[in-house]
Amino acid sequence: MSLITISNVTFAYDGSYDNVFEDVSFQIDTDWKLGFTGRNGRGKTTFLHLLLGKYEYSGSISGRVNIEYFPFDVHDRTINTLDVVTNINPDYQLWELERELSILGVSEDVLYRPFDTLSNGEQTKILLATLFLKENSFLLIDEPTNHLDSEAREIVGNYLKTKKGFILVSHDRAFLDNCIDHILSINKTDIEIQKGNFSSWYENKKMQDNYELAENQKLKKEIKRLDKAAKRTAVWSDKKEKSKNDDDVPDRGFVSHKAAKMMKRSKSLEARRHDAIEEKSSLLKNIESSDLLQIKPRQYHSSRLVTFDKVSLSYGEKKVCDNVSFTIEQGDRIALRGKNGSGKSSILKLICGENLSFTGNFQRSSNLVISYVSQDTSFLKGNLSDFAKESGIDESQFKAILRKMDFSRVQFEKDMRDFSGGQKKKVLIARSLCESAHLYIWDEPLNFIDVLSRIQIEELLLSCNPTLLFVEHDKTFTETIATDTIYL
Repeated sequence: MSLITISNVTFAYDGSYDNVFEDVSFQIDTDWKLGFTGRNGRGKTTFLHLLLGKYEYSGSISGRVNIEYFPFDVHDRTINTLDVVTNINPDYQLWELERELSILGVSEDVLYRPFDTLSNGEQTKILLATLFLKENSFLLIDEPTNHLDSEAREIVGNYLKTKKGFILVSHDRAFLDNCIDHILSINKTDIEIQKGNFSSWYENKKMQDNYELAENQKLKKEIKRLDKAAKRTAVWSDKKEKSKNDDDVPDRGFVSHKAAKMMKRSKSLEARRHDAIEEKSSLLKNIESSDLLQIKPRQYHSSRLVTFDKVSLSYGEKKVCDNVSFTIEQGDRIALRGKNGSGKSSILKLICGENLSFTGNFQRSSNLVISYVSQDTSFLKGNLSDFAKESGIDESQFKAILRKMDFSRVQFEKDMRDFSGGQKKKVLIARSLCESAHLYIWDEPLNFIDVLSRIQIEELLLSCNPTLLFVEHDKTFTETIATDTIYL
């Protein structure tokens, strides 16, 4: 066991007026399985890069351990996978590597294939196994689940559960709960570490938030009461001051004494009011936006919207899915599940009107209005105002939704190409929420999106109940939202 010590670290990007981190101090035990959570744009990846020494900062970061980063940047992806392993870790033992791959469910033959022919899941598992074989290493694992299907997530999660000495950035709650014993959270105003998993941290956060909200209400009532008392005292004091100068008053000394007491009481009330305001201002600093998102789905004139009856889809001679049968009725929230490459996205695209080759019976109701969120965000560029105009949605509503999802107003002026992966996904979801549609089709909408925003989206879907067909590998989200699941 050793410690990584972060002392009084302050960091801001060049040209930025705001610090990403300011006077941050804490310690990390290198034996911990540390989950890392926080809203998109709060600086999780930036902090990992500070640990790697990629940026200049004030303060100090010290520790007697080698820090490694996942995903490792493989410069030449055409070489054999075994050569990639050797480039990353020249000191590995083949039998140890084969043991790790066996645990991860990867066959040994992939080591003798070009790295770029491996699936995303196989690449992820190879790189993790190679990095964990490095001696005296502490791993920074940055969002490993984004390209993994549900089965692969479970395998990788169980693998990480057997390891120690890492920071894991992930927004998948079930994945985090399975394999961490501490959690590091970047809050609105500070950074904190707690023992436990995501669920225990989130329960503690809700309890703290509820306590602070209750205290805030009590202090608001106290300040209001003190304000009224101060006004009564001021009125009485004014009357006594007038009486003190009145020639008809027989005992001016008594009046002056009472006036002095009231003046003292007034000062006491003001001091108590000041203390209450100070205490109130120290509350609610880390409470995240709890504003509910909204969506206004359209009603269709009949209940059935889409029918698949023994449908098979092909790209050229390659069949991507076979004998698929299901229906979408109004009010359904259907999860489409299956391994990567099983044809999930192709089915979504067929429903959206893309000209794909298929056999079997596929029917989509006429004049059906569909709102689609794609996996791909690479086309996003320019500012949000122009994007709203091009998308035919209300700009004010669009930006209000983004604000509720923790976008700062500064982001509204930026080019979307400079957004983080999670912020880009939020742009597509916000656009979809602005669209009044009969059917919402979302293809892996939560990739890169922070946990608290996922919870907001869950609450929206449960309260507004739009008709939804979606592909998503987040187990908790799927189990919470889906009224039915179709397996490919």
